[in-house]
Formats: sequence, C-alpha cells, structure tokens
Amino acid sequence: MKYLHTMLRVNHLEESVRFYTDVLGMKVLSHTDYPEGKFTLVFLSYGDSKDDPCIELTYNYGKHDYQLGDAFGHIALATPDIYATCEAVRKKGGKISREPGPMKHGTTVIAFIEDPNGYKIELIERKTS
Repeated sequence: MKYLHTMLRVNHLEESVRFYTDVLGMKVLSHTDYPEGKFTLVFLSYGDSKDDPCIELTYNYGKHDYQLGDAFGHIALATPDIYATCEAVRKKGGKISREPGPMKHGTTVIAFIEDPNGYKIELIERKTS
C-alpha cells in the first residue's frame, strides 16, 4: 500500500489553487476539466508527480457551499521554522487559526491555518539536521 492523495471539495477553484500554490508553495501537477461530468480536478504536491503525496482539489460546477462535517480533522505539513512559516502565511493573506506554540500536553510546536474553504492545516515544526 502507498498513500496517494487526499481529496478536498472546494467552493472556488482558482482561489483554492492560489492558496495551495502561493501561500503553501505547492506545485500544480495537473488541472483537468471533465465537462460531461461537470467537475474539475487539480492535483497539487511538493513532489514532481502524482506518485508523490498529493492534494486533489475537486470543483463541482456551480457548487459553492459544502458542509465540512465533524469527521474530517486536518492535513499536516512539516516545517523547519514554524514561526517564519506562519509569518509568511499571514503576509500572503492566509488565516492563522492557532498561533505557533507547544501542543497541549506535549512539547511539539504546532500551529493551525485554514484554507479558503475552512479546511484546517496543521503545521508541525520539525528541525532538519
């Protein structure tokens, strides 16, 4: 088994693509319209192919309101300097919903941001050696 991607339904495709590329620095690997099915799929990753872990943004034509539900938690990304990352996200207009600091009952430094659709993204500080 191999992890491939997480699919997120989005309200406004271009706004979401801008967030994941401009704010989080991911690359668009593919952008495919399916007019007969009335949807578009955009795959993004920090890697170079769909064999790398990806986020799949799904836009259903004309659908601009989803209930996120309470079962989905968050996507997690590692960063070597969480404070600098949060500042960069803030400067690019991203929403910080939990400022960086130690996690409750632990020492790992985390923060939470939200994408334009309200999906939570946990940032976890992991120093590189």
